[in-house]
Amino acid sequence: MTNNDILRRIRYTFDFDDSKMMAIFGKADLSVTRAQVSDWMKKEDDPAFKELSDILLATFLNGLINEKRGKKDGPQPKPETRLTNNIVFRKLRIALDLKADDIMDILALANSNISKHELSAFFRKPTNRHYRNCKDQVFRKFLKGVQLKYRPGSIWPSDVS
Repeated sequence: MTNNDILRRIRYTFDFDDSKMMAIFGKADLSVTRAQVSDWMKKEDDPAFKELSDILLATFLNGLINEKRGKKDGPQPKPETRLTNNIVFRKLRIALDLKADDIMDILALANSNISKHELSAFFRKPTNRHYRNCKDQVFRKFLKGVQLKYRPGSIWPSDVS
């Protein structure tokens, strides 16, 4: 999945408008324009499409954490320069205050089942011998499950057969 896809899905799931998107970036101390947000939301074949960098998506996710959980005292965490599905998954888990059982329920909504052991491997440090990369398929199912939980009755356009 591309960073733009992830941002589009989060925006759709929580029904954020441009102003809300700009405010979430602002919660992570980054000012973005409505035009930038609009360009990131466009499809890849649109001439105005702009690719969303890892740093910008990490900044948005940090802002989402601040929006949903409240801003911590002290300096803001630095956004990661390189994102993986595991990092994005962890940031969404923190923002939505999800425990292992919550995530398993969300995955079940998207017809995906994994064990708690498999799930915990996604959130370990990469140097841990039990660490496992979160593949796109699992991450897509998680995002679909989040959509089904937080915006019930909605259908993501690519989910229509």
